[in-house]
Amino acid sequence: MVGHAPARDQDDGPLADCPDSALVPPGHEPHCPVDITIATLGGRWTPLVLREFLRRGQATYSELSAALPALSDKVLSDRLAQLTSAGVIERHRTPGWPPRVRYLLTSQGRALEPVVRSMWEWGTARRDALS
Repeated sequence: MVGHAPARDQDDGPLADCPDSALVPPGHEPHCPVDITIATLGGRWTPLVLREFLRRGQATYSELSAALPALSDKVLSDRLAQLTSAGVIERHRTPGWPPRVRYLLTSQGRALEPVVRSMWEWGTARRDALS
């Protein structure tokens, strides 16, 4: 086929260490590295929330809400909980009244920068090819 990479031996390269036996049904802890990444970044808005953290390093709920105005409060709260649970961001609450909460990108979150950058580059090329 024109425009497609040549077929590779299934046992070649860095993607070979994920046999079918590593794939698990939804609701179970993934073992395949690609599946682990998808589980961490899963959800329509999750990569965009992560993008904001990669740009800022830290943010308040209000800052994220302003940066992603199409995102509902419920979905933003869910995505922050998801990224916190995955160890991508940390939630820090400052004592006092009113209490203030700030979310900070962790080293694991920062390690996702090449993934998000690759998504940006692929999406840019795709958008340009379609226009």
